[in-house]
Amino acid sequence: MIKSYLITDPLFYTSKTQVFLQKLLHVKHKHQPHYICLRDKQNVEYTALAKAVVEAGIQDTHTKLYLHTDFMLAYELGCDGVHLPSSALNMIEKAKALGLEVIVSTHTLEEINEAEKKGADAITFSPIFETPNKGKPLGLEKLKEINDKIGVKCFALGGIINEEHVKACESVGVYGFASIRFFID
Repeated sequence: MIKSYLITDPLFYTSKTQVFLQKLLHVKHKHQPHYICLRDKQNVEYTALAKAVVEAGIQDTHTKLYLHTDFMLAYELGCDGVHLPSSALNMIEKAKALGLEVIVSTHTLEEINEAEKKGADAITFSPIFETPNKGKPLGLEKLKEINDKIGVKCFALGGIINEEHVKACESVGVYGFASIRFFID
């Protein structure tokens, strides 16, 4: 069964802690994702938000919790791991040294090979389908080609908004799918 990876976005969840938690708990209950990434690049209160998410018990035996970019905070809060952008490949080994799992955003085979060499546990490969402001989609054929060449777990990402997209990704053999909008009511 394909794994599901929910990535939060303040556009849909807000940056207000209580509202964010209510929405996230609802979405977690409804969709039961295997992974959640707390992603809010503009929030000056990100640390407080991350602490509140950890204290709310979002992370459990069914759902792994990842923070975006800040591997030290992920370590301090006892999160399962960190999701790094492709511009932060140099942080993989530091995060791994702390015992964190690492997922890296990638867009090319070269980035994937580098992430894998440095010890990443998984990658997201994107964009697969049409996604606002993300350029031309790479498509399922490219996803399969890449997935067949790599040894690291691959999450398809980008424009996955319905069950049809999920099944299409599953059919090419990827480990999982990651999405923001799939998990929004």
